Amino acid sequence: MPDQGVATGGTDGTGGGARPAPSAAPAVRVEGLWKRFGEQVAVSGIDLELPAGQFVGLVGPNGAGKTTTLSMVTGLLRPDMGRVIVAGHDVWADPVQVKSRIGVLPEGLRLFERLSGRELLGYMGRLRGLPGKETDSRATQLLDILDLAGSQHKLIVDYSTGMRKKIGLAAALLHNPEVLFLDEPFEGVDPVSAQTIRGVLERYTSSGATVVFSSHVMELVESLCDWVAVMAAGRIRAAGTLAEVRGDAPSLQAAFLELVGAQGRATGESLDWLGGGAAGNGAGSGAGVR
Repeated sequence: MPDQGVATGGTDGTGGGARPAPSAAPAVRVEGLWKRFGEQVAVSGIDLELPAGQFVGLVGPNGAGKTTTLSMVTGLLRPDMGRVIVAGHDVWADPVQVKSRIGVLPEGLRLFERLSGRELLGYMGRLRGLPGKETDSRATQLLDILDLAGSQHKLIVDYSTGMRKKIGLAAALLHNPEVLFLDEPFEGVDPVSAQTIRGVLERYTSSGATVVFSSHVMELVESLCDWVAVMAAGRIRAAGTLAEVRGDAPSLQAAFLELVGAQGRATGESLDWLGGGAAGNGAGSGAGVR
């Protein structure tokens, strides 16, 4: 079992809608989680507790196991070993209770592309058991706040990447979940859409709900998150509040590079031939052809 500096915590606040008030109990508890694909170990026996009522970041380099971990935590992928408790319920022993309490925006989200944005939200709300009138009311509010009202009758197949992320977020929030899981929610999103998404998520967490999102952009995590877990090679390298994980490092980026063992790696100095001008071009190399 790897060393894991796991810290847990919570914040006091009032619940949003029918959501219970946050408590000292973690929003997510992961115990001994393993996943192997053939000879490749993607997740290596991690233990982790994510605090309720906070913005939680799961960060790591590409291939660290973040998406695999989130897939197992949300019931999309069965682990080889281990246990996951979300909002007080076992993901695999009590999946219906868990899925009624979570919202998920996975990476590479597949949507019903022949539906319009409005139709998708109407379908998802009714699928979740919301009354039709309540579904339509919430859909109208979400479409408006996410700046999709003008495109609500357009087919999703014609949506841009940012619009797809926003309609996917609307669908994940529609039933007012206790915990929201987002896999790279800002990837491929323009700054205007990113700011809109960020505002909605900050409003959501301020009501006492929990957001868990994965990213490899440290500046984004540092500006958004209260609590961070750093993952590399399928293991948790550090976990705790932003200040605890950052430690004495000048930034989360610097702490992250040290934790994942990326400090001192080659940064391109050996590519002495790369660059503008003629200085690095050898004879007969095709210099001047650009």
